[in-house]
Amino acid sequence: MCRIANKKGIGKKPKTYSVFSGEEETLPGDSKPPVHSSSYVLYSTHSSSSFSSLEQEESHSKMTPGSSVKILLIEDNLAEARFLQEVLKDSPCEPFSVVHVQRLKEALEELKTTIFDAILLDLTLPDSQGLESLARLIEQVPSSPIVVLTNTNDDELAIMAVRQGAQDYLIKRQVTGTVLVRSLRYAIERKHTLESLKAMNQALEIRVQERTEELVKAQEKNQLRSEFVSMISHDIKNPLNTILASTVLLQDYEEKLSQEKKLTLFQRIRSASKNMAQLLDEVLLLGEADSGQLQYQPKKINLEVFCRQLVEEIQNNLEQESEINFNFKLTVQEVMVDPNLLRRILINLLENAIKYSPQSQCIQFDVIIQDQTIDFCIQDQGIGIPADSFSQLFEPFHRAKNVGSIPGTGLGLAIVKHCVDIHQGKIWVDSQMGIGTTFIVRLPLIKSHE
Repeated sequence: MCRIANKKGIGKKPKTYSVFSGEEETLPGDSKPPVHSSSYVLYSTHSSSSFSSLEQEESHSKMTPGSSVKILLIEDNLAEARFLQEVLKDSPCEPFSVVHVQRLKEALEELKTTIFDAILLDLTLPDSQGLESLARLIEQVPSSPIVVLTNTNDDELAIMAVRQGAQDYLIKRQVTGTVLVRSLRYAIERKHTLESLKAMNQALEIRVQERTEELVKAQEKNQLRSEFVSMISHDIKNPLNTILASTVLLQDYEEKLSQEKKLTLFQRIRSASKNMAQLLDEVLLLGEADSGQLQYQPKKINLEVFCRQLVEEIQNNLEQESEINFNFKLTVQEVMVDPNLLRRILINLLENAIKYSPQSQCIQFDVIIQDQTIDFCIQDQGIGIPADSFSQLFEPFHRAKNVGSIPGTGLGLAIVKHCVDIHQGKIWVDSQMGIGTTFIVRLPLIKSHE
């Protein structure tokens, strides 16, 4: 039998833990490129036509008719730099704006503040040699098209440069206006195409990953459904077997059985029937909750009377004797809640507290109304919950590894969580192995006159 005691004060206040519950650059537009102490504006020429087919995206400035193509020239030889200037200046159809630097360090500083449409890179610089210069530029501005310039007619070096990310490779003594302009234009177009393909590939990879996750979830859902059916079949089969065995004994050996033995068999049948009915009821409720059909139907109740009647009901149904200490701190007596859902919350938590505690231990049940909330605190001194069970605590059919032979379906806390969520409430749990467990349910306070 469960003894009910009233005590003032909330007892030990539990410590609770809830178990649920790239920089954008400003484009300089058509403004004149900034002149640094280490750079030179060789010239700025404009013509009536432009690259109308080039549409710069993201890290490149968008070119419109009348705008210039911004080129960063990295060349330590001033004579060759002047030659490239004259070659581009004589272009009949393309407007260019060129910023010239002599060292890689100066180029990297320039690229921090200015966005260029393309880069002309000499591979023989005072502070960097060969493909090292290309690698450092790509590392800083991976989306900028780069055309490599060299005096060496080395096909192997050209192939290596393109493989590392250069868009083209030009030998200086073979450069003409047509060749250079065509190389720059194609480099810009190819780079934009590559960037577009890269973006499309990334989007495709994301979609494939999302679809894969959807398929995995669907597979997991099917697996859970199969496990669900298996568990339900097992849990229903046990009480059915008990009922069948007991009825066979009563039917075949009625005259040989003592009255006491008959009473025991009838009690087994009653208990098994009750367990089976409870299991089916819990499964139906979870099904309603998962399909969104579980409705919130608030009614006015006297909270203290409701809780006391609930504990008396538990007292009549439990076999083991336990003491439940009540503590009420209520600023109002009548509140608006869904009594059916609240009943499921409290019955599951109280029955668990009793079931997983020694018979001699007391269960503390506190109901507190403060501000705009109702707190239900249920504290036991039972076996506790292992830390590795917290993440799955409210999953259907999950039972902690330390429950041993204590009977249960693993559905109670899943139902509690659904009922709390429908009330738009919260639930916390604090537990230590061998010391006990505290559940706190907090529901919003709706007064009966509101």
